[in-house]
Amino acid sequence: MRLIPFFPTLIALSLGLAAAQVQAVELDIPAQSLDSALTDFAEQAGIRLLYDANLTRGVGGSSTLKGDYSVSEGLKQLLQGSGLTFSVGADGTVTLIPRHDSSDALELGATTVSGQLDGRRDLPSTYAGGQVARGGRMGVLGNQDMQDTPFAFSSYTSELIEARQAQTLADVLASDPGVRQSFGFGNFSQVFVVRGFQLYSDDIAFNGLYGMLPRQIISTEAVERVEVFKGANAFLNGVSPSGSGVGGAINVVSKRAEDIPTRRFTMDFANQSRIGGHLDIGQRFGEDNRFGVRVNLAQREGETAIEREQTRFHLATVNLDYRGDRLRLAADLGYQKQRVNEGRSVVHLSTTVTGNTLGGKVPRAPDSKYNSAQPWSWSQLEDTYGMFSAEYDLSSSWTAYLIAGSKYTRENGLYSSHNVYGSNGESRIGRLYSPLDQESSSVTSGLRGQFMSGPISHQFNLAASGIWQEKRNAYESTRAADRGYGNLYDDTPSPQPIVSQTYGDMHDPRTTAKVQNKSLALSDTLGFVDDRVLLTVGLRRQSIVADSWAADTGVRAPGYDESITTPAYGLVIKPTEYLSLYANRVESLQQGPTAPTAARNNGVMLAPYRSKQTEVGAKLDWGRFGGNLSLFRIEQPQGVTGGDGYFGMDGEQRNQGIELSLFGEPFDGLRLLGGVTWTDTEQRDTAKGANDGNRAVGVPEFQFNLGADWDVPGVSGLSLNGLLLRTGGQYTEVTNEYSIPAWTRVDLGARYKTRLDGRAVTFNALVENVADESYWASANGGYLTQGAPRTFKVSATVDF
Repeated sequence: MRLIPFFPTLIALSLGLAAAQVQAVELDIPAQSLDSALTDFAEQAGIRLLYDANLTRGVGGSSTLKGDYSVSEGLKQLLQGSGLTFSVGADGTVTLIPRHDSSDALELGATTVSGQLDGRRDLPSTYAGGQVARGGRMGVLGNQDMQDTPFAFSSYTSELIEARQAQTLADVLASDPGVRQSFGFGNFSQVFVVRGFQLYSDDIAFNGLYGMLPRQIISTEAVERVEVFKGANAFLNGVSPSGSGVGGAINVVSKRAEDIPTRRFTMDFANQSRIGGHLDIGQRFGEDNRFGVRVNLAQREGETAIEREQTRFHLATVNLDYRGDRLRLAADLGYQKQRVNEGRSVVHLSTTVTGNTLGGKVPRAPDSKYNSAQPWSWSQLEDTYGMFSAEYDLSSSWTAYLIAGSKYTRENGLYSSHNVYGSNGESRIGRLYSPLDQESSSVTSGLRGQFMSGPISHQFNLAASGIWQEKRNAYESTRAADRGYGNLYDDTPSPQPIVSQTYGDMHDPRTTAKVQNKSLALSDTLGFVDDRVLLTVGLRRQSIVADSWAADTGVRAPGYDESITTPAYGLVIKPTEYLSLYANRVESLQQGPTAPTAARNNGVMLAPYRSKQTEVGAKLDWGRFGGNLSLFRIEQPQGVTGGDGYFGMDGEQRNQGIELSLFGEPFDGLRLLGGVTWTDTEQRDTAKGANDGNRAVGVPEFQFNLGADWDVPGVSGLSLNGLLLRTGGQYTEVTNEYSIPAWTRVDLGARYKTRLDGRAVTFNALVENVADESYWASANGGYLTQGAPRTFKVSATVDF
């Protein structure tokens, strides 16, 4: 369809059904110009479509769209890479609009700074293939396009979450070549390893705010995107509550009501007998669809693929938002509860005990389905949270924002542990009972804007943030001499070991820790040569106040109140529209450790310490296929007891490596997501130089991922997918005497979209660890996490 030059003409295409009422249609639209594709789409979908002809002038062609899609899904696919999105009027009319406008974005040349809130329309657009987004939240800098930021990051979309049947954050991040996952020490918390450094679930942000998410296992039913930032990030995000995240940060973006109503129910089943249901309802209403409500309810329970391991999970979230001309508001309320009975725990190696027969060799991993947990072990996690966001455009160039929230956590569990000392699996079985209550409050506010000083553009950011946490806990445990006897390969139940250590009141734990982290950040991104050169400079002044009390006596330990400034420097050079070259020098900040009992300064809390990162890289964007190549170096101080008997931060762990990530849809119907990470790690200035030059614990030398999703030609709606994971060997302790071998995992799946009785229906099937390999997945933390067995998942989703 051609339009008359010089006059902005509106095109109206209508066949009578409002877009909000159409749930699924069968589409067959060949690759062609975007104008022609939109014409075909409106006719086949039966919708009224309006847009200004100037919006599509000069925009490239569309890809093939064939199969059953809802109107929303079809338009998203058709508009990928066009810079356009759409809204739905009260009468069901669909209107195309630029993806960024003055109400929710600040635009300057080739650089776009999106609004602080995370409504769907405010998010960076998806990349070709729909599995990743073009941008993500860069902490204090807000949402940034991938080509404009001097950092490496990935943003995974709800489309990937649904295609992978991802039920936890670990399921999503299995697709990231720079991230691996393990369990926490003595519990079932998901710990992620990014660039060779731990990131605890406590330190994962929610809509840019720390301290809000469940602290052990994060579910995905209410998640829109998972954003992974690679590298040190104290300036961008502030110091994290637990001080982890030296190698990277993760931000979880919540779902919001979309312009087209959501009415979706999913039933899922996994072997052996785990069954669940998920209801997702979203609606916008009021003038111009300004008000939105999104509700997610989920429940899942039954036995997992691991023998005797049973889980029960409940989730309820409500996400509210308001989109005004200048004011945008949002609120997120959530409740999550999970119980694990006889959960397979991590395995500890007792390499120095009397009678040790390990002989420098880690015992083989048990059968993949085998469960060494004791029948008396269990864990229960319960989290309730609420947060509020406000954003106001002071002018077309300046925006002020505020985000605040609180969370209450109750955790309880009776944990069993295997401390293996024999080559044939002989072990001592420990017992730990540890009730915990935790309260967190967090707030961040700021001002973001842009201005010009002669030919130089400026993107200015000022932000203040704070987090307050209080922990109340107690615990019972067994001394090494009182542990029971068992075997890693024999699941014969063992009686509960005698409780030989008790700290605090198990029924009413007292306060044991309080932490206050506060910071003030200032940054400016200067644009030169029509923003083809972007220089970011910033500072964050941070203060950490930490106090602790003995769980049994209530005696206060020496605390500290320290402040430190962390700078950040970043440079982006864009020689062509397809290529961005970047470099950065940034830092991470951690709360100082406490000197151990054996040190002459035992019990003293050391001052905060910083880890430093230097990185250079290149980003390529061919429109349908893109990638990121980076070279990084991170230096983290390590605690060492010196020859004088005093404990100090005199050692160092140095990780340096190369990361390559690839993503997109290079050919119609073939979506790829993968990459490789190579890491060289070294310990330096260790105690008496004993371990100088050794590799760090739990850091694989290489990680390789290849994921593919392929639409089968000739079979409308059918897609096949697969994921290959390859991870190098890892050392379990600093002397590098014990190590686990490299491992490989393959997942295969299929997805079929169709329409039944006028409803869009999607069937999903996935087999994880197809070969049922038995392997140690991680030595992170100095203990062993076993890989999951072959797991068969199926689900059916219906839009109603």
